[in-house]
This record gives sequence, C-alpha cells and structure tokens, in this order.
Amino acid sequence: MTITAIVLIVAALGAGILTGWLLRQKIGRERSAHAEATARHLVAEATQEAENLKQAKLLEVRDELFQKRQDLEQEIKSRRQQIQKQESQLAARETSLDRKVDLLNQKKQELAKLEENLRSREASFKLQAQELDRLIAEENKKLEQISGLTNEEAKRIQLNNFLELAKQEAAQTVKEIKDHARMVASREAKDILVQAIQRTNISHVVESTVSVVRLPNDDMKGRIIGREGRNIRSFEAVTGIEVLIDDTPDVVMLSGFDPVRREVAKLSLEKLITDGRIHPGRIEEVVEKTRSEVEELIREAGEQAMLEVGLHGLHVELIRLLGKLKYRSSEGQNLLQHSIETALIAGVISAEVGLETQVVKRGALLHEIGAAVERETDTSAAEMGAALARRYGENEAVENAILFANNPNRNGQMLTVASILVATANEISLSRPGAQKETLANYFQRMSALETISNSFPGVIRTYALQAGREIRVIVEHTKVDDARAEQMAVDIARKIQQNVHYPGQIRVTIVREYRAVDFAK
Repeated sequence: MTITAIVLIVAALGAGILTGWLLRQKIGRERSAHAEATARHLVAEATQEAENLKQAKLLEVRDELFQKRQDLEQEIKSRRQQIQKQESQLAARETSLDRKVDLLNQKKQELAKLEENLRSREASFKLQAQELDRLIAEENKKLEQISGLTNEEAKRIQLNNFLELAKQEAAQTVKEIKDHARMVASREAKDILVQAIQRTNISHVVESTVSVVRLPNDDMKGRIIGREGRNIRSFEAVTGIEVLIDDTPDVVMLSGFDPVRREVAKLSLEKLITDGRIHPGRIEEVVEKTRSEVEELIREAGEQAMLEVGLHGLHVELIRLLGKLKYRSSEGQNLLQHSIETALIAGVISAEVGLETQVVKRGALLHEIGAAVERETDTSAAEMGAALARRYGENEAVENAILFANNPNRNGQMLTVASILVATANEISLSRPGAQKETLANYFQRMSALETISNSFPGVIRTYALQAGREIRVIVEHTKVDDARAEQMAVDIARKIQQNVHYPGQIRVTIVREYRAVDFAK
C-alpha cells in the first residue's frame, strides 16, 4: 500500500469521525431542547394543578368557615333565647315573690287586727263571765229559798237526770253503731266475695267414663281388632281400658273409670291410627311412650296451676297430684279448675281481711289432692289429702285447711282461721249458680224432695222451690199458723231439709202468711 493510499484512508477516517461528531452534537442539541420544552410543559402543568388545588382548598376552607360561622351564630341565637326565657322566668318569679310578700304583709296586718279584736273580746267576756257568776249565785240563793233544797242536793238530782238521759242516748248510740256495723260488714263481705269471684275464670266439663276416637274410615276397625282379636286384647291389657267397637260409623269408644288411663289409651290409639302400624309390639311401645308424655302433661298442668295462683315451692309429688286433678271432675266441675278457683277466691278474701295469703292459697289449692289418689281403704279424700300434705313437707296450717275444706263442722281437731277461709272459698266455688251440674233426673228429684218435706207440715197450703232449689217459699193458712208458729216452722223445715236432702251451699226457707179481707162495693 502506498503512502498516498494511507493518507487518503486516514483523511477519510478523520472526515467520518468529524461528520459523526457533528451529527451527534446536532442530535444532542435537539434532544436537550426537546427535554427542556417537556420540562417546561410539566412545570407549567404542575404549577396549574397546584393552583387549582390551592383554589379548591381555599373554597373548601371558606365553606367550612361559613358553616361553622352559621352553626356558631345558631348556637349563640339559641343560647340568647334560653337566657331570655330564663330572664323572663326569673322576672315572673320575682313578680310572684313580690305579690306573696305583699300578701304576707297584708295577712300580718289582718292578724294583728284580729289579735287586737280578740284581746278586746276576751276582756269583754271576762266581764260578762263575772257578771254571770254573780247572777247565778243570786239565782241559786233564790232557788234554795223557794225549793227548800241546798245547792248540793239540786246538783245531785240534776246529775241523776243527766245520767239517765246519757244512758238512754248511749244505748241508742250503741244500737245505731251495731246496726251500722252489721250493714257495713254485710256490704263489705258481699263486695269481697264479688271481687273474689270476678277475678276467677270458670270452666265446666261434662262427666263421662267414655272417650270417643274418630277413625279415618271403617276399615280401621278391623286393623284395631287384629287377627283373632290379638291387637284389641293387647291394647286392653296394656292400657287397662275397654275398647268398644259397634256399628257406629268411623268411631271407636274407650270405656274406663280412670280418666288418666283413658287419656293415655285415647292418645295412644290416635297415634297408632296415624302411624298405621298396629300390632302388639308396636302397641306396647306407643302406650309406654304416651304414658310418659301424659305424666309430663300432668306435671306441666300442676306447675301451671301453681304459677297461676302465685305459689312456689310445692313438692314435686304434690305438683304431680295437682296435675292429675286435670283429668278428674265432680258434678260437672273440673277439680283442677275448682282448686285454682278456690285458691284465687281464698287469696282475695285473706288479703282483704289482712291474713297471710300464702298459707291460705296453699291449703285451698291442695284441698282436693286426696281425690287424685286411688284409695284402697275407707279413708276420706280430705284425710288422704291432709296426710299427703304432711308427708311432703306442708305445715300444720295447710294440713288443717285441707282437712276442713269440705267439712268445716267435723270434730277432732282445732279449726283455724285459714281453714275457715278455705272452707268459705270452697263453698263459694261449689255453691254459686252454675258451678256444679247435675242430671235432670237428680234435679227434679231434689226439687220434689224439698217441696214434699215442706208440704208435710200441718197448715201448709203449697210450697214453691225457687232459684234452682236454693230458696223454698212456703205458703201457710193464716188461721192455723200464727206469727210465732211461722218462725218455728221455718226453723223446723230447714232442720228437716238439712237432715234428709244433700245439696250444695245453703237453702233459704221463707214462710209466707197473709190475711186478705175482700168485700165488694154495690
């Protein structure tokens, strides 16, 4: 290679390098200018955004300040109104106090005038009293001279006259007080009894030894009987209740004297009919389960009765026996409802007369529990109930109340006030109209017996039994029965009825004796 070529190559390289450097410088200047323009644009945008934020914040602050100013002005206005109201009240109080002060001053002046007037009148009375004493002394001397009696003798005669008059007035006053006391006591007793009865809720049941179970169809009777009667025999053996199946469509009857067993049998049969599986094994299973359910229902009924009358703390066994009364009735009256009613009435009466209500309520609520027990001896229900109460922790007052609730006239034990109240409440519950139901035949028999007894007495014209047998009105001949005999006849008829007729409550015997004189004007 020649020197010239080398020089040319070097020159070309130098020119290329120079050209590249110049191009790079130009490009750098353009990039720098673009970057500066971009930076200026970003700065301008940031400045504008900052200005916008500044303006927004200023507006927000101004709005907040404006709202706070309004709230403050409203609060100041409200406080000013309160202050003005308080100032008005204070001004009114000051005015009222000023009036009261003026009134007090006026009263003081009036009292001062009255005191002065009283002092002057007292002085005048003293002078008049002295003058009267002088005149009385002169009159006494004149009377002694005229009557020939000394002053002491005249005083003694006058005192005796005053004593006799005072005795007469005292006797009349005592009679008036007694009459008023009887009238008030009778009225208050009626009010107490009415109040007690109004607070009770009464229900009735119809006594029956048969329960009816409805069947979906007559084919179910065959399934209840079972093959060769196995199902019905098993059911009767497990429940102790007789199953009566006759031609009555879609009905099966359960007969038994024990209402609890009958209820267990009824519920069990209804479950078996609903379930559809009826065979001896299933029957025993359902009856056992139902018996437990009925026991639970009995316990719940006892607890509900206890809570309804406001009692607590009864023994579990007493609660169970109380619940069993739900399934027992007497003459159309459910014994559990009757016990609750008696307890409520006894509680009201005891509260009115100021006695301890808890003891009276316990005795009244438990007075029929002896009827919930199957008695195998001649022990009465009252004696059985008293024994159960004693066994399960009730005190002697409750036991005594149970013993005398149905027979307050029995002998052998002291009758307490609580027992009297329980017996009274029991009598009210039993004897009020509609409390007990009886068959029509028994009703006619009792009414006829009452009229027959009254008609058996000499001088009786006819007898009417009124108010469902609670009053007997006897009409007698006035020529054969005088007034004294009429009073004795009422006593004799009442005694004979008491000896020969059983009845709830009491029967009023009224003797009617009248004389009629008739003539005609022609």
